[in-house]
Amino acid sequence: MPRQPSSVLDMIGSDFNLPVPTVENGNPEVCAFSLPNPTPGQLLDLPWEVFGFGVERLMRQIKNLGRRLDADICFGVNEAGLVMATFLASAQFGRCAIGYLRCNKTRDDISLAEQPLFPAAKEAPTIVICDFEVKHADVVGFISRELRSRYPDASLYFAVFGAMTKGKDLEVSSFDDLTGANIMRAAGFEAVFIAATMGPPGIEPPLELR
Repeated sequence: MPRQPSSVLDMIGSDFNLPVPTVENGNPEVCAFSLPNPTPGQLLDLPWEVFGFGVERLMRQIKNLGRRLDADICFGVNEAGLVMATFLASAQFGRCAIGYLRCNKTRDDISLAEQPLFPAAKEAPTIVICDFEVKHADVVGFISRELRSRYPDASLYFAVFGAMTKGKDLEVSSFDDLTGANIMRAAGFEAVFIAATMGPPGIEPPLELR
């Protein structure tokens, strides 16, 4: 993959292969990159160049799944996920329909805001869920249950920009080294795509998209 300008290289760590849940006979690993935080304890602010680099990495992983993935709908989770879904739907999935879900997270609960967009779809559609980051909260489980209730027999795929690791080493060798591994497994996705790994407290998208 062509390397990017120095502004991107200054922020990202090394590429590494990360085992992920995938389709039968699919590619068992994705090539991800780490996002080292030079100021521990502070959110890592990402510029558009790094955000775009991560979306391009997700596109490359999808192309290398091991079989063609034709999505009927790309769902964005919150505003940053919606931007990701828009790029992927346009560049990767032939301008498929775009859906939107905004989640409200409190200490003990996750709820869906009043502005969802559920596009019409054929029976048993293929849906790609796009989220900016995965930490501890079971947002992906909540979203997957909601979509399965709206679209019976749907095949769900999950594309996330940043996944938090349990330890300080961001170049993890096992999917279970991610804090959200159990919730992603429990969601029953056909395959998972991860652009980057990160440490706590997490990453901040461009323009503070939520």
